[in-house]
Amino acid sequence: MNIDQFKPLTVYTIYIASTPEKVWEALTSAEFSKQYFFGNTVEVEPRLGGAFTVRTPDGGLHISGEVLAYDPPRKLSVTFNVNWPELIEKLGPTLVTYEIEQVGDAVRLTMSEGHDRPLSDDILEGGRTGWPVILSGLKSLLETGKAPQIKMSPPAKMLEALKAMGIKTP
Repeated sequence: MNIDQFKPLTVYTIYIASTPEKVWEALTSAEFSKQYFFGNTVEVEPRLGGAFTVRTPDGGLHISGEVLAYDPPRKLSVTFNVNWPELIEKLGPTLVTYEIEQVGDAVRLTMSEGHDRPLSDDILEGGRTGWPVILSGLKSLLETGKAPQIKMSPPAKMLEALKAMGIKTP
């Protein structure tokens, strides 16, 4: 896969009072991730070409992908494909990249979500709604030891746009 063809359509940068190693662990550890990622667990096979999965609290497969960049504790890039029928076929793969950099007493975490084709704002609304909650939870967890529990549903405009494209959603 040529990751140069992916254009970032969503980018968030946050600063966390932590270390690059702890941020890396939070991003790649099932035990950490379930505390801030809506109860989901992130599993990363620690190598280029390794598997990337996100499982729902009941163990179901929610997101699958492949590790495309693995440079602890600086950079992780993965394909991030939501397990909904026809989604990847019609929208293409998603590339999520985390870049971690020490800045004084903090860590700058930049998360980008890229796509290999243009997508409407309605389609992108899912990530643009969910990423701030996920990243804020990660920041709170690392800084205070507790992540806020925020319940969310997929945005209505996104679901309507997917339905209009013939993509079935849960």
